[in-house]
Amino acid sequence: MDDSISGKYCATASASQNPILTNAAVTTPHYLATQAAIEILQQGGNAIDAAIAASATLAVVYPHMNSIGGDNFWLIYNAKNKTVNAINASGRSGEKATIDFYKSRGFDKIPSRGYLAANTVPGVVSGWDLAHHYAKEQFSNTGLDWKNLFQKPILYAEKGCAVTPSFAKWLTINTSSHDLSARYLQRFNSFKKTYLKPNGDCYQIGEVFKQPDLAKTLQTIANEGAQAFYSGSIAQKIIADLSENDGVLTLNDFKAHEANWVDPISVPYRQYTAYNLPPNTQGMTSLEVLNILNQFNLKDIPEGSADYYHLIVEATKEAFIDRDLYLTDPEFSDIPVEKLLSESHAQKQAKRICMDTSAKNQSALDPHGDTIWLGIVDEDGNSVSLIQSIYHDFGSAIVPEGTGVLLQNRGSFFSLDQAHINCLHPKKRTFHTLNAAMLLDEHHRPTLIYGTMGGEGQPQTQAAIATRVVDYHMTVQEAVAAPRWLYGRTWGMASNNLKLENRISAEIIQTLEKRGHLTEIVEGYTDLMGHAGAISVNYELGILSAATDPRSDGLASGY
Repeated sequence: MDDSISGKYCATASASQNPILTNAAVTTPHYLATQAAIEILQQGGNAIDAAIAASATLAVVYPHMNSIGGDNFWLIYNAKNKTVNAINASGRSGEKATIDFYKSRGFDKIPSRGYLAANTVPGVVSGWDLAHHYAKEQFSNTGLDWKNLFQKPILYAEKGCAVTPSFAKWLTINTSSHDLSARYLQRFNSFKKTYLKPNGDCYQIGEVFKQPDLAKTLQTIANEGAQAFYSGSIAQKIIADLSENDGVLTLNDFKAHEANWVDPISVPYRQYTAYNLPPNTQGMTSLEVLNILNQFNLKDIPEGSADYYHLIVEATKEAFIDRDLYLTDPEFSDIPVEKLLSESHAQKQAKRICMDTSAKNQSALDPHGDTIWLGIVDEDGNSVSLIQSIYHDFGSAIVPEGTGVLLQNRGSFFSLDQAHINCLHPKKRTFHTLNAAMLLDEHHRPTLIYGTMGGEGQPQTQAAIATRVVDYHMTVQEAVAAPRWLYGRTWGMASNNLKLENRISAEIIQTLEKRGHLTEIVEGYTDLMGHAGAISVNYELGILSAATDPRSDGLASGY
């Protein structure tokens, strides 16, 4: 970046609220991951190096939200050639994963937990590997050696890390219920051994949590590279455990797995270009929401008003219609992405929105949001927007013996109905809620790097951040911390509703209810709204602003 991150300027803002930086910025949902990334940058690493270190650290210290047994997706901005590049590191279903496999065992739905829920290959390590090779080949700063990126995550796994409020909360939620089998996770011995105390009690906030098996796994990956996970000793341990328990995945599935470069998708948003990830992610949904909002003049709609919330919720409903109709693995279905992101389609969608009445169409999905997002900008202006997940909180709840690797249950979202767009098929990638975002200016430079966890909430929270920063000129910290909403369905609900933080005024809530919204008031700063983050770049001043979500255990920092 030739005129931005020069280090010549200083800022006058509270660093704890909205750090203003001149060289590099990092935001993650856990303070130790942010610190690990900054150390890598200060040791001479680039944005991708720092993202790998942060991602690996989060897999250790935030295990309820992500794991090296999950998937990740990347948006990478290369400052040298001003290109946006995208990586799909999601796993495919196993060669034995067929509809008949499950129906022969008496299932009409894939179990959400247990060995049969872990039917897709973990993609995280392959994403790290592909991104790291890219940085070595393409970035001006070729960065650090692979093995140097794992020192902090290995340390925290071996020596332990302090249990945070988010970890303690979700651990308790998943072990306190005897009524919901999907949440009574101590019934799985490997979960109990890994995440509970020897006496079966939950770890409490501030107590030290160690994962010695995961430390050894990460050390092996650091020493031997990604192949250790997909064809070496780690893969063999995982498959041995799965095979003993009627698991679906095979060693061939692991050996055949690869992360892929994919073409990012984009739409104009005001004077910027919004980038996101293509199917099998719902990135097209996030862009459709912005494309619809492009048809309205938000200058006439105050931020935080009933009209503001109503409009974005109604735009979200329109985008969900297309998502639920089309989204799956594009290798198995023709998805008309170009048409769905066209101006003419957005105009038709916008015309269907009535500002006085809530549309009654319902989303058919029940996705979860146990995910992390992180953003990084390095001294050269290279930028990363990365999202990583295990699907449900604590994923499948299966940790293969001797590995410490918590396997995701993302493949439980496949349908066993052959007529469903997202039906199960061997070697198929499932519908993914994960998507990461960037806004680029007219000079094709990233001005906003942003994202969030939160399943169906991701397109909505992305729209909140983008509109608040672009249309209402909030700082990124103000945009992330402001009251949020969530339209969608959660466990145990028969229909969608609109969850609103109680910081939204009663008058506005009443107005939304009069328009037909089925509302539910939830506590302020609830992590039901996801853990978001953002970094903005001001090229005129040469400064960066970073934000973390007060709903998380995160930290936004830099230098």
